[in-house]
Amino acid sequence: MLRFLIIPVKDFINKMYFGDFFNSLYLFIRPLIKWFLHRFTNLSELQRLVYGCQDGYRRYKLVERSLNMSKRPQIRHLVYCLEERTSQPIAEMHIHPEIVNRAVHTVVLAKKINPKYHPEFSDQLARCIEAIYGYKRLVTIIDQMRLEPYDSENHAHEHKLKALWNNLMPDVKLEARITKQWQEIGFQGDDPSTDFRGMGILGLENLLYFSREYPGTARHLLSHSQHPTYGYTLAVVGINITHMAWRLLKSGIAKSHFYNLSKIHGYPTVEHFHQFYCYLLYEFDHFWMNAKPNNLMEFNNVQVKFEKAIVKVSERESCHFKMNLSVESI
Repeated sequence: MLRFLIIPVKDFINKMYFGDFFNSLYLFIRPLIKWFLHRFTNLSELQRLVYGCQDGYRRYKLVERSLNMSKRPQIRHLVYCLEERTSQPIAEMHIHPEIVNRAVHTVVLAKKINPKYHPEFSDQLARCIEAIYGYKRLVTIIDQMRLEPYDSENHAHEHKLKALWNNLMPDVKLEARITKQWQEIGFQGDDPSTDFRGMGILGLENLLYFSREYPGTARHLLSHSQHPTYGYTLAVVGINITHMAWRLLKSGIAKSHFYNLSKIHGYPTVEHFHQFYCYLLYEFDHFWMNAKPNNLMEFNNVQVKFEKAIVKVSERESCHFKMNLSVESI
């Protein structure tokens, strides 16, 4: 009976997302809905969402909204503190003691939830908090990487750039640091450091991860980029895809993917962002070759269409972008 009641109300709440009128109407009647359901079920809104929604994006999204809209001073203060904490590059070792455990403890006390009668609630809420604030933490980390400029005097940066060449061109020796050879893997000029200005070290880290973890696929894309008719500048396109991946993450469009990933792997990490990037770059290559553009001047139009397709898939509650490794086995 409880689940029968929860699901229609949950669907009703989701429908209220569309349009300012429905949002205003929902905000007006929300207290009444909560009061009625609490009296009928003797459960708080968070309990109803945790018990009534399947683990994954939908549950995490609605729990996040419930926390943000809470009127209880303890929870409002908690949300503020967690927002502040995850706006800093918090270390992984502090995620559970400073984020997850603190949040669960505060909610249980504020909502007066007895663990004896609701033994599963704390663990399920912890998974939600881990996904919600793990995502916010990831945005902070990726932003920090994006804002770190490539420095040709930094030996670590230079080492990674050389590794990118070796991964993509293992049988060709790089003749010099400043050379036209860089154009063979898709940089615009003789010095690739100038191409990283928009995305900083993040652009290099993405390309390096792709070439290191999926070497066969990376070289397959390199061969596509050298096609006499449909060729493109692989490294520069890769940096553009970094920008796209960052926008999708920052705007929250990518939450469906990362929240669904969190139900399997826990809080999202930088490696998960790299994998998301690899998926986008691999799929863009496929999209580009199928588009059969007349020349590279059509890049912006093709990328806009590709991004729209990705956004449309991201709207699905079951969204989970997964890298196709078929090329690696060739």
